[in-house]
Amino acid sequence: MDFTHLNAQGRAVMVDVTEKPATHRTATAEATVLCAPETVEAIRSGGVKKGDVLAVAQVAGIQAAKHCWELIPLCHPLPLTGADVAFELRTNAVHITATVRCTGPTGVEMEALTAASAAALTIYDMCKALQKDMVITGVRLLEKTGGKSGTWTATRD
Repeated sequence: MDFTHLNAQGRAVMVDVTEKPATHRTATAEATVLCAPETVEAIRSGGVKKGDVLAVAQVAGIQAAKHCWELIPLCHPLPLTGADVAFELRTNAVHITATVRCTGPTGVEMEALTAASAAALTIYDMCKALQKDMVITGVRLLEKTGGKSGTWTATRD
């Protein structure tokens, strides 16, 4: 098997996408923060002392998508055309969905995964005074579109 991120010496290399055509690409990822019902209620009611948890987590996710290339060494800087982070408050969890879009030569899967992860980490950071044993779980790609490989959708649980 040939690995696209290794050069002839077996060392890491950023893949050259110079000749790849720009296509419209999207990716959606998810993450879940498992927490006590009391923590979910504090988030819902605005009772977290650090402020509006979901507003801050949303901005953190969008910012993370924009800066993914600075965090993940072999990612390309991409001109994102859209990024959205949505939340669903459940009985004992906050479910996060992040969708990222661009028109470019490479996909935005890593940007969506980074957005979902950063939003989850922000929720943890803002709520850790209420609950230290929260668990971040289920970070995964749900769907990607565009590029040579076309559309891919994860098998739902």
